[in-house]
Amino acid sequence: MSRIAVFLAPGFEEIEALTSVDYLRRAGQDVVTVSVPADGSDEITSVVDGAHGISVITDQVLKDFAGESEGTLPDAVFFPGGMPGAANLAACDYLLDLVDLMAGEGKIVAAMCASPAVFLSKTGILSGKKWTCYPGMDEGIGEGTHVPDVPFVFDGNLLTGRGPGTAEQFAMKFVEILAGVETAKKIHDGSCQR
Repeated sequence: MSRIAVFLAPGFEEIEALTSVDYLRRAGQDVVTVSVPADGSDEITSVVDGAHGISVITDQVLKDFAGESEGTLPDAVFFPGGMPGAANLAACDYLLDLVDLMAGEGKIVAAMCASPAVFLSKTGILSGKKWTCYPGMDEGIGEGTHVPDVPFVFDGNLLTGRGPGTAEQFAMKFVEILAGVETAKKIHDGSCQR
């Protein structure tokens, strides 16, 4: 069983976040949702408002996650997109450092929609990798190779996704990476996916 941390900042894309959390938990993975404060806010709360007005209660707040995780890294991290969610993630120095640590250890870093362009581009993880993001947000990012018009790209330890409409395909690839093809197939068939 893998441990996955999913970081939710105010303005996160609900479909992207919750689809991945749901399918990863169906796959028996240890998923913890972590609230990240808005840029410039000192507010510590486990309730995070998504980009479309859906409030989610997270398992932990960032301060507690950072304290408990000191010296140990999860097996994977996931940063859903949405705006200003991705910008709020990008304003968090702890998360930028965490991505660099995860990349250095070859652990899975996953992001979709706005987050690859707005957040991951502030780290070194895109360098030398293929990646995708929400259409048009790749402009001006000179690292790695942007791949347009695909639901997701998996390159080495980096999984990136295009946007909300690709959340199911992205989440199922995430499951396959962490839990294997057989588990992904069982979830696919059991949830009546197309």
